[in-house]
Amino acid sequence: MMNLKKIDKEFFDLIQKEEKQQLECLMMIPSENRCSLGVLEALGSCFTNKYAEGYPGKRYYQGVLNSDKLENLVIERAKKLFKVPYVNVQPYSGSVANLEIYFSILKPGDKILSLGLNDGGHLTHGSSVSLSSKFFKISHYMLNPDGVLDYTEIERIALKEKPQLIISGFSAYPRIINWKKFSEIAKKVNCLFMADISHVAGLIVGGEYPSCANYADIIMTTTHKTLRGPRGAMIMVTKKGLKFDPELGDKISKSVFPGMQGGPHLNNIAAIGVCLKEASLDSFKKYIKQVILNSKCLSLELKKYGFNLVSGGTDTHLILIDLRNLGIDGKEFASVLESVGIICNKNMVPLDTGNANTPSGIRLGTPFLTSRGMKEKEMKEIALIIKEVLEDASNKEVLKKLKLKVLNISKKF
Repeated sequence: MMNLKKIDKEFFDLIQKEEKQQLECLMMIPSENRCSLGVLEALGSCFTNKYAEGYPGKRYYQGVLNSDKLENLVIERAKKLFKVPYVNVQPYSGSVANLEIYFSILKPGDKILSLGLNDGGHLTHGSSVSLSSKFFKISHYMLNPDGVLDYTEIERIALKEKPQLIISGFSAYPRIINWKKFSEIAKKVNCLFMADISHVAGLIVGGEYPSCANYADIIMTTTHKTLRGPRGAMIMVTKKGLKFDPELGDKISKSVFPGMQGGPHLNNIAAIGVCLKEASLDSFKKYIKQVILNSKCLSLELKKYGFNLVSGGTDTHLILIDLRNLGIDGKEFASVLESVGIICNKNMVPLDTGNANTPSGIRLGTPFLTSRGMKEKEMKEIALIIKEVLEDASNKEVLKKLKLKVLNISKKF
């Protein structure tokens, strides 16, 4: 069988260019990471060829003995790692998984309470442009003026709105969430509490972020961020969730298949299994510790150079910068940073005076750089380059020199 270079040189060249970019640039989007060769091998394995609609022991296809063993193994690894009694590893993505959860436990018109998109929430937590807002009534809690969650205010809104589901989780919140507080609020309104841990799943299993397993009823996570796996998702139900509703796992299973999905992507599930094995090792704990050390170091350096960090800093792998005091918007600054080889993303910030296309902030993260082996020394160098880019954003000659600095950092790793 011909390899890719012979059968399709166009795509071979594109892959080579992307690999070059990932190795020569500083990839700092916090939802991106560099997975291992083992994960990539599983992702590109012959399980790509197999169709296995249904669940282990209850398939609609023959020849699924290995498929059943595969899926059961991944489920058991996830249960052990996250300390939960139910796991579904079939969701194609986090966005799909969130919808599958909603449709398993809610009726159209039921109410969801979640963090607003502008304050760091996620599209699928009820944004007006998401399907999640078309079927359900959405109420949002926001951050306080200091850029952190106000649990007294969240409780006030919950008691007023009486949602059927409260969601905690974020795409751009740099602080630790108090899962216990959310659990107590949900109990007061007698509703389910779902934790979307997509950004912090790796931090949790690495011991650098508190687990929500004793507080949430349902947990959803993607597998490609700090968990350092392929692009997929898992839905988990805790002991607390099964106590609230013993049929919760069955309801979610039916919502995933046949409710919203067909055949599972077994190659992706295999790759999730590999990343879960890696996440159980001491080396992963060491990696996650360095992710946090790098993030804290980078945040301190950026503050020293006059950057306004939302919430004043970070407890996690991500940093959110409000640029309004610096005379440049997030779209423009992300573009200039890209021109020197620093890849981040424009992002809304609390009380943003811009919009989603031209927001007032940027979002940075350290997982990818840490996977490559970078430490605090490199974070200090990167912070200085970011500051110099800001000072000379329109000077092409200076930007060329800064691009060489970025390349020199990258070449060491």
